[in-house]
Amino acid sequence: MADSLIITTSTDPFTRGLDYLYGVRSLALTPAIIDLVDRLDDRISICTWIGNHIDAVNRQLTGYVQGCHDCFHAWEQPPIQIFAAPLVESFKIDGLCNLQTNPVTILVDVGRVVPKDWLRLVVHEYAHAHAGSPGHHSQFERSLAHLCLGLEIALPPDQPDQKDWLQFYPDYVSTQDPLAFWRGQGQDSRSLN
Repeated sequence: MADSLIITTSTDPFTRGLDYLYGVRSLALTPAIIDLVDRLDDRISICTWIGNHIDAVNRQLTGYVQGCHDCFHAWEQPPIQIFAAPLVESFKIDGLCNLQTNPVTILVDVGRVVPKDWLRLVVHEYAHAHAGSPGHHSQFERSLAHLCLGLEIALPPDQPDQKDWLQFYPDYVSTQDPLAFWRGQGQDSRSLN
């Protein structure tokens, strides 16, 4: 598991944040999923906030991945790195698992989810990594059920349209303004150090 995405030696928060976004952009399935490097209206405030706070956010997410790892034997744990990143709204996803990187990369937009539910988002993406393939099929369902049991998250009830339903499990509370967190607005983003 990667501890951090080392991409800059700068101490300037804006530069660190911008370099970070370029770094996670290179790990995404498509670079277009992280477009804030091109959006001048929010770039300064978001990059500065990221430069000052992203290490704390990623430490917390790495702890959640470790909790997921602890649900499996060592030989069943896929090598994973996880990073928080603001994802483009038009893709309509809160997280993704890039199985084409080594280690597997999980990117989650923590601005879209209330902090108490970040683990639930990580669990969903970890289940994809553990299953080793995209989609919400039976192997994904088995991995997800195992994680839910190990982390004391209610198991998904049987549904007639299980594959469609699994793409949204475990459920979590979405935020009203995903970019507010990344701008440093709101209690959730200000409480990180």
